[in-house]
Amino acid sequence: MQELIQQIINGLSVGAIYALIAVGYTMVYGVLQLINFAHGDVFMVGAMLALVLARVMGFVTPEHVTHSWLAFALVAVLSITACGLLGFLIERLAYRPLRDKPRINSLITAIGISLLLEFGGQHRKVFGPTPQSFPVDMLPGIRLPLFTIGGVSVSRVEALVLFVTLALMVTLSYIVMRTRTGLALRAVSYRVDTASLMGINTNRIISFTFILGSCLAATAGILYAVKYPSVQPLMGLLPGVKAFIAAVFGGIGNITGAVVGGLVLGLVEVLVVGYVPSGSQYRDGIAFVILIAILLVKPSGLFGRHVAEKV
Repeated sequence: MQELIQQIINGLSVGAIYALIAVGYTMVYGVLQLINFAHGDVFMVGAMLALVLARVMGFVTPEHVTHSWLAFALVAVLSITACGLLGFLIERLAYRPLRDKPRINSLITAIGISLLLEFGGQHRKVFGPTPQSFPVDMLPGIRLPLFTIGGVSVSRVEALVLFVTLALMVTLSYIVMRTRTGLALRAVSYRVDTASLMGINTNRIISFTFILGSCLAATAGILYAVKYPSVQPLMGLLPGVKAFIAAVFGGIGNITGAVVGGLVLGLVEVLVVGYVPSGSQYRDGIAFVILIAILLVKPSGLFGRHVAEKV
């Protein structure tokens, strides 16, 4: 029983990271009906920028690492802000000119941006193809357990991931449900042309959605780098795909569904590794099994609604 509870805690911390990325996917799809395949690479840029900024600002050198939560928070905030700007530029320069074009054009552009970020990051003058260690020692005591009850240990890394995810989801819920911008976002996601006729600046709302989603992805990237302290330009590929599967599982376009999908995927992934013989070999494949199953049983996802289109 203790082992099961320990595995559930581990699964929730992994699933929380998937949930943060999945929310960005589902928000963009909700307003534009577009799968932003570059979203997983914004996740990578967040982790990469945090590492680069820590070095540029002198917090991490070959001889010394600054042990300070405040320094880490400063680096994280700057990285998240930069990724928010990156999300805005992607929408403004790449997607907005194609908004009235066939949807396949935007899809191909999304794949192109993804490849640009991945292979651009591998250039030696940008970051390089070699994985580099993330300086988790900036966070004093992060490797120590937070508390242990009855043989079940909760590490400070897991607590940090779960706390940050919960705080961001509460903040996002408040923004979407309690603010004028959130009301406008819901209106645009329901019917963009009608929202425009009602006086809503749809361009501003769509840009805000990309900024918000990119900030969440960057946060997930930094948390992932703290949990698995290695950064490289292709690190966003697999988590991005898994987060997309989580969004589809929960119901693409539904924020609650994206969170639930991410948590479920993380739990299943960890339980398979822990209890299935040679489960580590199936860790990545189980996400695709879940995708196939949900598409066969309920294509709209757990919280999605099937909408019939008139022809």
